[in-house]
Amino acid sequence: MRIAQIAPLHEAVPPKLYGGTERVVSYLTEELVALGHQVTLFASGDSATSARLHAAWPRSLRLDPGIRDVIAPHMLMMEEVRRRAEDFDVLHFHLEYWPFSMFSRQKIPFVTTLHGRLDLPELRPIFNAFPDVPLVSISDAQRLALPHARFVATVPHGLPDRRLAPQLQITPTYLAFLGRIAPEKGPDRAIRIARACGIPLRIAAKVDKADQCYFDAVIRPMVDCPGIEMIGEISEDEKPAFLSGAVGLLMPIDWPEPFGLVMIEAMSCGTPVIAFNRGSVPEVVEDGLTGFIVEDEADAIAAVGRLDRLDRATVRARFEQRFTARRMAEDYLATYSRLAAEDRSVAGRRLQIVASAR
Repeated sequence: MRIAQIAPLHEAVPPKLYGGTERVVSYLTEELVALGHQVTLFASGDSATSARLHAAWPRSLRLDPGIRDVIAPHMLMMEEVRRRAEDFDVLHFHLEYWPFSMFSRQKIPFVTTLHGRLDLPELRPIFNAFPDVPLVSISDAQRLALPHARFVATVPHGLPDRRLAPQLQITPTYLAFLGRIAPEKGPDRAIRIARACGIPLRIAAKVDKADQCYFDAVIRPMVDCPGIEMIGEISEDEKPAFLSGAVGLLMPIDWPEPFGLVMIEAMSCGTPVIAFNRGSVPEVVEDGLTGFIVEDEADAIAAVGRLDRLDRATVRARFEQRFTARRMAEDYLATYSRLAAEDRSVAGRRLQIVASAR
């Protein structure tokens, strides 16, 4: 198939450091190319890919100090995709709701993977206005806020099976927190859990400008004490050692997590996960097998004491069975094929509406 992957421009594909959506787009793109498909990646010019790269902006917006309006480069990219739409069999967007209006008015099949939270009240009118737009969720839990939207598939994220591997020469000695410093991610809870267990905690996370006040007021004082180490952002190459050295990954979230890429990154390294029962967590963590699903800090503290009952080889094996990039790519290819078979003419849409009403 001739496939266009349209990524956000905030980070390179793949990101140099933090960046979940762009990382998943990279994994998917590379796997589709490996499967023999013709893929064009619309992304920032500092991206690296084996697909054909269309540089929609010279470099990622986070690394471009001259950028003040991040919407403008995305608008230019979408216009370029529209002009080239007939070069492809399917257009796959990773831009949330931005492409809905423009691409609902053309005949080339398109689909949008929603990577973020959908429970914000201002989103519902947008999805109500575009009820026929085909959507992919990254967990079934993510869909719950928009029960009437047109979800055509749920495709959990996947990683290349050799990208993050267990480092068997490393002895696990600490708890890990990976990702982003934000109230909903619960780094303060992770620190309290580690302290209560008497186990060191290493925090590999970025601090966005929006969360700087939270970091300064809440997290910085908690980090300035023995046993808590703030590492900062780490690269993909640093993750295997970081995660392999952890007895467990703490994910004490307090929001409806759409997926949680860090959970399968840990599992890929054989590291079990202790995660709060929110959003997608029960779809990713197999309680008592690849980690523990808990309700609160007290449950998490008790779960830390049971981590030695879990087999790290089994954790890795379940990752290989459930969360590889090859499985993800095959799921998307099945979705593309279904969409390509649809009749997107006006008459065809009317027939589909009539058929669905019967």
